[in-house]
Amino acid sequence: MLQILPSIFAADFTRLGEDVRRVESAGIQMLHVDVMDGHFVPNFTVGTPITESLSRFTHVKLDHHLMIEDPDTFAPIFIKAGADCVSVHYEVCRNLDRTLHMIQDHGAKAGVVINPATSVRLLENVLDVADYVLVMSVNPGYGGQKFIPNTLSKVRDLARVRAERNLGFAIEIDGGVGPENIAEVAKAGVDWAVVGTHVFRAADPALAIRDMLKTAEEALSVKV
Repeated sequence: MLQILPSIFAADFTRLGEDVRRVESAGIQMLHVDVMDGHFVPNFTVGTPITESLSRFTHVKLDHHLMIEDPDTFAPIFIKAGADCVSVHYEVCRNLDRTLHMIQDHGAKAGVVINPATSVRLLENVLDVADYVLVMSVNPGYGGQKFIPNTLSKVRDLARVRAERNLGFAIEIDGGVGPENIAEVAKAGVDWAVVGTHVFRAADPALAIRDMLKTAEEALSVKV
């Protein structure tokens, strides 16, 4: 069943607690937290104080996407602050297998992220280690970008490999996801869909989530 993960990157940080409560009312299970260092991506976002505050404030899981050049140093710090899931980029990890195990050893779920130009084939040897794979459907760094349609072929490839090898990793997608493509995203095999602008900029964020979940459910119920 598809889950919507609201991305706080698109929230109003002057009223973050209120925004979180609004999306909680839709029954979400996870919030998505983007961490950017201004080096790996041309933007800079939240540090551990936001994670600590969120972990005290909400009961939902915190999914942290580390868009940083030194995930081995900072992953344990964010986990200690309250991150439940931590994903790191294939493009920066010199010893990806070790990094994923390190995240798990610190008590969090470990994910691996691939940028739009990175092939799924490069993950072949860590798919039995990773708890989830995050497919970027925009180039990371900024919100509000247009969805890159051919990234769904990566999702379908991951879903096929998962079934063939009887693996248990979840498939996540992030970037440009909204009402206009949530049906395609669900049908491709995504388990976790990160949505920012289309949730937090909606007049009623909880209703926006419920509407997208209904659209996804209806798409999945159609037999081909």
